[in-house]
Parts: sequence; C-alpha cells; structure tokens
Amino acid sequence: MAAKNLKDMFVDLLQDAYSAETQLVEALPKMAGAAKSADLKAGFQQHLTETKNQVKRLEQVGKMLNADLDENTCEAMEGLVEEGEEIIGMDADRDAKDAGLIASAQKVEHYEIATYGTLCSWAKQLGMQDAANILGQSLDEEKAADQKLTRIAEAMVNQKAMK
Repeated sequence: MAAKNLKDMFVDLLQDAYSAETQLVEALPKMAGAAKSADLKAGFQQHLTETKNQVKRLEQVGKMLNADLDENTCEAMEGLVEEGEEIIGMDADRDAKDAGLIASAQKVEHYEIATYGTLCSWAKQLGMQDAANILGQSLDEEKAADQKLTRIAEAMVNQKAMK
C-alpha cells in the first residue's frame, strides 16, 4: 500500500516496528546465550520479556486501527540482527565479544527509540492519545534498556575486554 497521508505512514511504521520486535524475539535468546557476563545475559533475558510485551502493545494498537501488522518486513532490523549474529560467530575473546554484543544491542535500541519516538509523535498529531500512551511505554523501556547496556559496558565489560 502506498502511503497517502500521515495516518498511512503511521500504519506503515507500526508494521515495521512489529516486524522488528518479532525478529528480536528470535534474536535475543541467541545474544543471551553468547554473552559471558552474567549481567549482560540477564539484561538480554529481561529485554526479551519486555520485547514480547512490546509485540502485544503493537498488536493492541494495530487492532485499534484495524491494521494487519504482518504486511511489512523491517529490513533495517534484519541488518542489525545479522550484525549481531556476526559478532556471535566471531572467534574473539569472550569479554571482547560481550563488548561487541553490547554495541550491536545498542544499535538496535537506538533504532527502536527512533521508531517509537516517531510513532508516539505521529499518534499525538493524529489525535490518537491512547495509542501514544501505549507506544510510550515501549519507548520508555527501550530508553531504559539502552541505559542499562551503557552501565554494563562502562562498569565492567569494556574494562575486561581491554585485557
């Protein structure tokens, strides 16, 4: 479907976000499995739970709009997931690999922050405050996940990776 207006763009981006989150539901267990740091592993596992809830929120907003969310594939997330898989497959020191996993995960978080920020802004412009509130919960979780990754990297992982 060609986007004709802001509402069409909103639905298109909502579909993109849905595709991205469903791809992450598959990728996060692999990242958790590859992590050496217990904190990083736990962070990935916690974010998997949040991601599953984000999928449900997207479905909720999709129902509000009568939108089929399976119509798009998020190619950007496909690329980001592929980068993460490359790091998992590297023959590198496990501490260095953790640093790489964090970098990869932060790219994902920044993409999601941009996506949810735009969705929230557009929902408000379109007078869909309920949708903005629902999507805002996911935006807050993505920001918190990014901050947690930074804390893990700066508190321990980066130092260990330097050795």
